[in-house]
Amino acid sequence: MLFIFDMGGVVTTNASEVRGRAAKALGVSKEEMEKAVGDNFSLLTCGKITTKEFWKSLGDRLGKKIETDYFHFYFHPVMNEEVKKTILALRKKGHRVVCGTNTIESHYLNHLSRGDYEIFDQTYASQLMGVKKPDPIFWKMILDAEGVEADEAFFTDDLELNVKGAASIGIHAFQFTGAKKLRSDIKAFLKR
Repeated sequence: MLFIFDMGGVVTTNASEVRGRAAKALGVSKEEMEKAVGDNFSLLTCGKITTKEFWKSLGDRLGKKIETDYFHFYFHPVMNEEVKKTILALRKKGHRVVCGTNTIESHYLNHLSRGDYEIFDQTYASQLMGVKKPDPIFWKMILDAEGVEADEAFFTDDLELNVKGAASIGIHAFQFTGAKKLRSDIKAFLKR
């Protein structure tokens, strides 16, 4: 059996405020920033453009020179200790536990330097894979790399769209709403 955990919103918290803080630092509204970002964030998440290219493009669209990687500067995730304990308990029982995350280089490197990925057997990051959730190819690549069939895999994510995407290929997928429900979902998966 394979357990796949999303990172932001499941294993760590506090990541969502980064864009708002970046917009404020740039002196624009969140709406202006989102419009200027366009599809570039998706390209960044899939590793199709670099961090430097992203900020250059955003600066060009906003008419500003941007030299700071605000996605790194303002990214201060907080570990969900209860989820961490659950992951470590699964690994202690001999289960394979991996991280399947939509991320960008700035956040990936931040997590890496903090040791956040060390609780996993492996980390599958969208910007290194060239594909992101909810694309079914994201999970198919993980299943292939792990040598596991979809019905032998458990997945949890805070975003319903990603849960539905994993479920669409036969993975036992559960929306994360808290550590207590997560433990209950894992027990149900193991009893099937």
